[in-house]
Amino acid sequence: MVVLGLVLLVLGFLFKISILWTIGIVVLVIGLVLMLMGSMGRAVGGRRHYY
Repeated sequence: MVVLGLVLLVLGFLFKISILWTIGIVVLVIGLVLMLMGSMGRAVGGRRHYY
């Protein structure tokens, strides 16, 4: 999810599409939160790691 968020951010910036920029930020933040929770040893959604 982190990589997808970064790709959407770059595409939104290059093509000047604000909805891609917004979705990219949301996906990036969600991916970072899931990665942080998984690295703390907490299972999220039945999975221990999200990377």
